[in-house]
Amino acid sequence: MKTSAPALLHVPFSEVRHEEPDDCLHYEPVAVRGSEMDWTIPAHRHESLHQFQLLEQGAVQGTVDARAFEAQAPVLLMLAPGSVHGFTYTRHAVGHQVSLPSRTLGRLLDGSNLAATALGASFVLADAPAPEAAECARLFAQVAHEFRARQPGRVHALLACATLLAVQFVRLRDGQAERERSARGEASEGARDTLVRRYLALVEQHHGAHRPLVFYADALSVTPDHLSRTCRNLTGQSAQQLLHERLLLEARRLLAYTAMPVAEVAAQLGYADAAYFSKFFHRSLGHSPSAYRALMAQGVRGA
Repeated sequence: MKTSAPALLHVPFSEVRHEEPDDCLHYEPVAVRGSEMDWTIPAHRHESLHQFQLLEQGAVQGTVDARAFEAQAPVLLMLAPGSVHGFTYTRHAVGHQVSLPSRTLGRLLDGSNLAATALGASFVLADAPAPEAAECARLFAQVAHEFRARQPGRVHALLACATLLAVQFVRLRDGQAERERSARGEASEGARDTLVRRYLALVEQHHGAHRPLVFYADALSVTPDHLSRTCRNLTGQSAQQLLHERLLLEARRLLAYTAMPVAEVAAQLGYADAAYFSKFFHRSLGHSPSAYRALMAQGVRGA
C-alpha cells in the first residue's frame, strides 16, 4: 500500500463482537482490546455503529476525527458512525465499552431525534459531575452483568440498559454544553439550539446528495434566511458553511485514511466532476486533495 494513503480499518459490528454472533449489542472491558493491542488502538471507523465508553481508571490520549485529546479517568466517550478514532491507554487501564448497531439505537429512541442529533457526532466528556458519572458507571456494570449472564429476558434487559445509557450520555453532554455557555455568560439557547441540532441531523443524512439549502429549510418548516441566521448566531457559521464543513470532514477522512484515488473520493461524496471537487477542497482548505493527503502522511495533522 502506498505510504501516502494510510489504510483505515473499517470495523463492522460482526467483527466487534467476540462471544455471541447474534447479540443485540456487544459489551467488553477496555482491557480486552487494550491488552491484545499493547494498549494502542489504531485509527479506524465503524459504519452504522455507535460506541459508548467509560474509562474508570488510568488515562487515555487519542484523536477523534483529527481532534486530539488527552484525559485522566473518569472519561466518557461517545463514538458516532463514520467517526475516525484511535486511542492509546495507559497500561492496565480499567473501563467499559458498549457497541450498539445504530439502527437498533434508532429504534430504542424512536419518536425522538436524539440518535440523529445529540448522538449524531462523537464527543469526549472529561469533566462530568461525579453523581452523573457514577450513574453511568452503574449502567455499564449492569450491561456487563446482563451480557455475561444467561437469564430469561436477557435481550430486553440489555436493550433497556442501552437506552438508559444513551439518554444519560445525552444529558451529560447537554449539561457540559450548558456549563460552558454559563461560564461564558451566555443564556441557554432553547429552541434555537433544537433547530440547529435538527438541521445537523438532516445534513448527516443528506450531505452526499448536495441538496440546496431550501430543501433543509422546508424540511424544518423555516425559511432559508431564518435557518442560516440561527446557525450563525449559535455556531458562528452559516447553514451553508456547516453543510460544507460536513462534506469536508468526510473528504478529509477518506483522503487521510484510505487509498481511494481522488476521483473516487469525489464520486463517493456525490461530485460528478472530480475537478470541481478539487477546486472546492482547495478553496476551503488551501491545499489540493493530493497535497492534503501527502501532508497527512507526513504527520502534519494541523493541515
